[in-house]
Parts: sequence; C-alpha cells; structure tokens
Amino acid sequence: MALVVQKFGGSSVADPAKLQIAASRACAEFESGNSVVVVVSAMGDRTDELIELARRLHAEPDPREMDMLMAVGEQMSIALMAIAIHARGFEAVSLTGAQAGIHTDNVSSKAKIKQIDTTRLRRELESGRIVIVAGFQGVDVEDNITTLGRGGSDTTAIALAAALKADRCDIFTDVDGIYTTDPRMVPEARRIDRIDYDEMLELASLGARVMQSRSVEIAKRFSVPFRVRPGGKDSEGTLVTDTEEMEQVDVRGVALEENEAKVTIRDVPDSPGAAARIFGAIAREHVNVDIIVQNVSAQGITDLSFTVRQDDLPAARRACADVIRDLGCGQLEVDESIAKISIVGVGMKNHTGVAEAMFSVLAENGVNIKMISTSEIRISVVIDASQGRTSLEAVHSVFGLGQGEEEDNVKEQ
Repeated sequence: MALVVQKFGGSSVADPAKLQIAASRACAEFESGNSVVVVVSAMGDRTDELIELARRLHAEPDPREMDMLMAVGEQMSIALMAIAIHARGFEAVSLTGAQAGIHTDNVSSKAKIKQIDTTRLRRELESGRIVIVAGFQGVDVEDNITTLGRGGSDTTAIALAAALKADRCDIFTDVDGIYTTDPRMVPEARRIDRIDYDEMLELASLGARVMQSRSVEIAKRFSVPFRVRPGGKDSEGTLVTDTEEMEQVDVRGVALEENEAKVTIRDVPDSPGAAARIFGAIAREHVNVDIIVQNVSAQGITDLSFTVRQDDLPAARRACADVIRDLGCGQLEVDESIAKISIVGVGMKNHTGVAEAMFSVLAENGVNIKMISTSEIRISVVIDASQGRTSLEAVHSVFGLGQGEEEDNVKEQ
C-alpha cells in the first residue's frame, strides 16, 4: 500500500462538475489500495472575491482578519469534497490546517510552516478514511489562523508529502504540466516531461504561475519528487525531481512577471551601513526584494533601485519613509509600468552566448533593458510593461523552445 498526496487547485474544483472529477480521482486512487490525502484550494476565484469584499470595507484591512476571512474559501472546498466522496460510498474526513496539525509562524498572509504534527492525519488514514486537508492555511502558537500566501496550497501539499513520507505527490491544475512558458501567452509553448528542482524553483519565483516557489524549496530540501498534472484528463504531466541528463538544454523555459514595481531612492549617502538600514527596514515589513542596482557614486551620494511585487508596494513605501528621512536621502520614486523577463536553464552555466542571444533579440525588437540580474542558471531583465508580451514571444522563439524546435536548444555535455 502506498501513501499518495493529491492537490487540487482552485480551477480544478471551480464548480460542482469539476469537484466531482476531483472526487473521482481521489476515490480511484483509494480503490487501487492506496492511502490518500487530498489538499484542496478555494473554488475558482473565491479568494479574490473575499479580498475584494474586505477592501470594499477598508482600503488596507487588518492582516489577521484577512487571514481569518481568506481561510473560509478552503474550508468550503474541503467540506464539499468530503460530501462528494461520501456520495460515492467512501469514508472521508475534512480537516482545517489547524486540525491537520500544520503549525506556522505568526506572519499574517505570508506565514511559513514551522512543523506538522501528523498524529491526527495518521489516525484518520489508519481508520480507512480519505483525508481532505484545507490548503493555504495553518495555525500559529496563539491559535490564530494563518495563511501561506498566494499558491499556498502547493506548499501545504508538498509539506504534507514530506512530513508523511508519501510515496507520491500529484499536483492537479488547469494545465497539462510545466511548459517552456505560459501557453496562454505563447500558444507554441511546449510541455516539459521532466524538470530539475532548481529550474522549477527559478521559474516559479519568476512568474511562471504554476507552483508556489516555497513549495518547490520544500520539495528540494526534503527530496520530494512530484508531478504537475492536468485535473480534467489523464496525463503524466511534468515530473519535478533531481535530474542528471546526458544532454541539457541551455534554456529550459522563459517567464514573464508583470506584477512588479521598481523603487528608486535618490541621493543615498554612499557610506557603510546605508544599504543595510534601507533593506533592514524593508525586511521587517516582510517584503521580498528581487533585483537591486546601485549607481556609481558621485560626490558621496548614489541612487539605489530595487524591484518588489506590486502587492508589496504599500509596505515597501512605509518601510522606506523613516529610513530615507533619517539618512537624509532624496525622494522616493516608483515605476509600476515595468515587467520582468527571465530565462532559466541548468545548461546555461556550461555554455556561452546565452546572454548575448537574449539581449540581441530584445534589441532587434526595440526593447530597452532597464535592469539586469543573473545567477548560474538564470538571467532576468526589467523592461517596459508595454513590451512584456512581445518580448516573451521573441525570447521564447530565439531559444527554440516552441513545439518541434527543441533540437535547436540542446547541447552535448
């Protein structure tokens, strides 16, 4: 008997018909002789609807109360899933994050899992029930409901698979697997059969919108292989795991992130500790900073620019206000009309010419690069938002990532 964790995203349980399909998958897995844990997200756009409802009452709702509100969506889903499974003649029990033993820190809307007490989960599994767990949520040390951030149900599923030492983890979504880029933006995008943890982590953190990046971090840390599979049909999808290939592509995929903002602080004193104070204040607001660029110093001052998600912009502004005044900096400028294009591939670290190819095709399309960031397996550039979709198509094409073009992007090691 194997232990299988299945996760169904919001699109896979968006209406009663899709929820029935998800319930059938869980029952079929159980009928094959396996123990089954199901993690579900809120139905369709329910979380967005709850957020909009709160913002009609208050422009910046209290974070704790927002966690309490947003957790409602997943609790609806788990109860409905249990009811659908009961209708098929199987035993099932729905559990909130707290009931499933998921303990987090106390950072509202961005909580991180500290530990999972699997006692209740194992007891329910041993009694022969299909266990359905609310994704996206947990409980802190003071018994406050917390949420794990956008895509947090992925993290719930991977963390449960790690804690339970599951034999398999399937992430069901509205696409056939991981693609070379978003097929809704570039129809020629090709599905990837197998992808390395590091590549998946980069793509997830750069706007690929298939997996929450924190879930991939957990999968890599605890060596949890998982598949990203379509919820509405039979397909093996994409396997995410450690991979050692005889041949590796220079570029595995391209990501476009449009929910970005560029923040620039003018006239920052060019002295030890200035940057530490600025980014220390930002960190205390739990804001993640991506690309950072500091201009060449002139007359003892410099300009400092960095990017954050637009969702984090209000917190970033608050964080910068006091430290800018204390340091005697100039004004703070924000540009929300930017996008970030990134290419990812473990083969990039062994081959030259990748950056040149990316920069050249952007230049040919009249795209000006505002910021650049690189790692061993990633190159990201910030460009004007109006050129995001065009740039995505051009970069995807130049590396031969479309259907039937993969041979052009393979190099022998």
